[in-house]
Amino acid sequence: MKAITQDRYGSDEVLQLREVDKPVPKGDEVLVRVHAASANALDWHYMRGEPIVMRASIGLRKPKPPVRGADVAGMVEAIGEEVTRFKVGDEVFGYCQGAFAEYAIAAANLLAVKPSNLTLEQAATLGVSGVTALQGLRDVGAVKPGQKVLIVGASGGVGTFAVQIAKSLGAEVTGVCSTRNVEHVRSLGADHVIDYTQEDFTLGAQCYDLVFHIAGTQSSSDLRKVLAPRGTLVSSSGRGGGRLLGPLPRLLKALFLSPFVSQRLVMLSLHENQDDLMALTQLVESGKVTPVMDKRFELRDAAQAVRYLEAGHTQGKSVVVV
Repeated sequence: MKAITQDRYGSDEVLQLREVDKPVPKGDEVLVRVHAASANALDWHYMRGEPIVMRASIGLRKPKPPVRGADVAGMVEAIGEEVTRFKVGDEVFGYCQGAFAEYAIAAANLLAVKPSNLTLEQAATLGVSGVTALQGLRDVGAVKPGQKVLIVGASGGVGTFAVQIAKSLGAEVTGVCSTRNVEHVRSLGADHVIDYTQEDFTLGAQCYDLVFHIAGTQSSSDLRKVLAPRGTLVSSSGRGGGRLLGPLPRLLKALFLSPFVSQRLVMLSLHENQDDLMALTQLVESGKVTPVMDKRFELRDAAQAVRYLEAGHTQGKSVVVV
């Protein structure tokens, strides 16, 4: 089968279309015939091996999983002997290692049946970004109706889901984005939109119950200026910092400061699970959440999709179609 593989760290030229063996599912695994995958920040972090400190866990000279892509949508091709939830022919979406390929292996408990009102291309955008937004707002942020929520990076992959999910939770939502995305973020349901190229939102008079920091390199000190005295800062930004540690010093500083201030400062980590995929499905099928799709790339051009995402140009999610 064809797959986008990587045998060293570097820029997008390290992602090459090659022939590899078709995987065989075992135990609780599902073999998915991939229809589409979406690009995530994780892909360019793996591509570059940065921040360099992460190589201690993913591989010193090259990434241990050689095929990129974590979000998958497609049709069940085969199942392991322990799988009972799915059958051959089911249309599914979820997480895997190696979605930029004609076939991919996924754990059965990290897949869900595709929402009935979405295409497979749309479903491929849901996993990482949609669940990150859901967990950041519903679980970590514990958003309540009537609360004021600020979403920094409202036009990106996670941000477009976050605006819609925050509204579904009853929040008053303010999105932060660039000039070209202002109307788009407003169309997603944001009550207010701040153009960061024209206004420094950290100097504003408005305070928020939750600041969801998805994009940008603002420090926790600056973000706390617009956070209510008992508010919560949820940080999930992988941008900024040096090649060695990346944003980790900034994120860890907030984590260590949290016990000593009245505000709650949290670093968000994605917890992949089937229940949240199903919760997203309910939000989608009820019309409360609709994926925002940007560019469409063929499998052979997956490196371009990763480069496009790394450059910070995406409005919503870009997909790789197999």
